[in-house]
Amino acid sequence: MSPTNRTVVVTGIGATTPLGGDSASTWEGLMAGRSGVKPLEGERFAELPVRIAALAAVDPGEVLPRPLARKLDRSAQFALIAAREAWADAGFTGKAGEDEKIQPERLGSVIASGIGGVITLLDQYDVLKEKGVRRVSPHTVPMLMPNGPAANVGLEVNAQAGVHTPVSACASGAEAIGYAVEMIRTGRADVVVAGGTEAAIHPLPIAAFANMMAMSKSNDEPEKASRPYDTGRDGFVLGEGAGVVILESAEHAAARGARVYCEVLGQGLSADAHHIAQPEPTGRGIAAAMQNLLDSTDLKPSEVVHLNAHATSTPQGDIAEIKALRAVLGDDLDHVAISATKSMTGHLLGGAGGIETVATVLALHHRLAPPTINIDDLDEAVDADVVRGEPRPLPEGPISAVNNSFGFGGHNVVLAFRSV
Repeated sequence: MSPTNRTVVVTGIGATTPLGGDSASTWEGLMAGRSGVKPLEGERFAELPVRIAALAAVDPGEVLPRPLARKLDRSAQFALIAAREAWADAGFTGKAGEDEKIQPERLGSVIASGIGGVITLLDQYDVLKEKGVRRVSPHTVPMLMPNGPAANVGLEVNAQAGVHTPVSACASGAEAIGYAVEMIRTGRADVVVAGGTEAAIHPLPIAAFANMMAMSKSNDEPEKASRPYDTGRDGFVLGEGAGVVILESAEHAAARGARVYCEVLGQGLSADAHHIAQPEPTGRGIAAAMQNLLDSTDLKPSEVVHLNAHATSTPQGDIAEIKALRAVLGDDLDHVAISATKSMTGHLLGGAGGIETVATVLALHHRLAPPTINIDDLDEAVDADVVRGEPRPLPEGPISAVNNSFGFGGHNVVLAFRSV
């Protein structure tokens, strides 16, 4: 098989999210239909119009040694924790070169963030104003760089085939995984650590999103605030954390006897060219990305049985996505079990594509689609089968699943996976 069409598989997963500090506890939370959204405590949040968020279930300071943590922005801390889990889950016992199963020049790192080290930037500016120049951390620049998470993960595993950071707002994590697939298919790498991370729960981003009317203001009922497809939805809930997968050429995985979760079929990409923040209301751009996926892979609409939707809980965005799915998949959409896991995790912005890829991979692996919670009154415009209440068993035999991620600026990324 030529280097330009190598089969790509998932051999490891890792996550730290509002539902749990690893992939297993996150999956357990998704299956239980548990919300990770909570009130934001502390004086600095008291006057905000939005006082809820989906904080990480396990603070990274409880996991990483303090000398290491103080040199990393919170987004990089999450990425490193998720990457370490995924690396071990894939069966690697040391960094590339030390573990002879992978050589450094055949290993890549592609970890995305939509905003980067925003907490470091804002906190260190406060230090500058309140305590003076000499108190600003010398680690500030490496900490605030958007490529900081990818670089630190690359250093952790000794990745020398390339370290990359796609930045495409809330589509960043999915675009990172798609880029990693291409690294393997073109022969530049045999293994890539890929995913997304975000840590932006800070008064300034929350105030800015709130003033855009993008976020839910259901402060009195945090656990019910993220409600995709419900007629009462009023915006997204900000979350934090990371999701990482180990992607590998099928030949390389087989040669080392790796356990394989699923195959990665490929990605579909497009841009709305409509508005810097608003989705194109007919779903035209999303449909183009979905069609691009079908045209560039052997995926057939008839084999898609599950979809992890972008579904942020915004009035316009949720419906545009459904319109696009119906336009491209037609009647085949009727047999697709749709899950909107942001109803439980909140919206991790650039990290969303990472953790939702982990959820999609596990849905195929366990043949269970997670439920969507908080739908009391399904919007009649949702012309699709949304999983509600309990997890939905998926069919036996060869099946495929799709993960959608869209971002401000009109970025659209659609990833597809197939059972093995």
